[in-house]
Amino acid sequence: MGFLDGRRVAFVATDGAEMVELTEPWAAVEQAGGVAEMISVERGKIQGYDGMEPAGTFRVDGIAAEANATSYDALVLPGGLANPDALRRDENVIGFVCGFFEEGKPVAAICHAPWVLIEADVVRGRRLTSFPSIATDVRNAGGEWVDEAVCVDGGLVTSRSPADLDAFCAALVEAFAQGPHERQTESIAPDPPEGPPGLRVA
Repeated sequence: MGFLDGRRVAFVATDGAEMVELTEPWAAVEQAGGVAEMISVERGKIQGYDGMEPAGTFRVDGIAAEANATSYDALVLPGGLANPDALRRDENVIGFVCGFFEEGKPVAAICHAPWVLIEADVVRGRRLTSFPSIATDVRNAGGEWVDEAVCVDGGLVTSRSPADLDAFCAALVEAFAQGPHERQTESIAPDPPEGPPGLRVA
């Protein structure tokens, strides 16, 4: 066994995932002794891509509607373009992702995957990177965007593109081995105030 010693790692992806951003972190988790599981929006298989070209399928182990962050030790969000765009529109995926931050568990996202984190409202006050074209999205969501191969902010690991996979995989294994990090829980926005006394909120 390696650094992860049987820890369960959820990979969340759907059709359009950049295949290498799924397969290489998956292999890194397993080589470190972890157990990787694919969570998606529907059962069956997802279609991976190499850029704009189909690049094989990947078996789904469970669906976000039935998954709970309490059952896993860490989360990986592969990129691509269509994949995170679809994931960020699924409320079950967003709820599942938020669960990792609520419990302080480590999360790794690459390329366009921070779109999902933005939708979950967990990048405010965090330092991260992504594919450069969504840097403005990160900043508008309250994050500090940096142009680095890999960025680690507490339990949050991010990278820009497949060119950064070596650094990304090494950093996520290290972060996952460290386990929960209190910095993660700081990303969860507090419940909005109910209003001043005597004011009835609809």
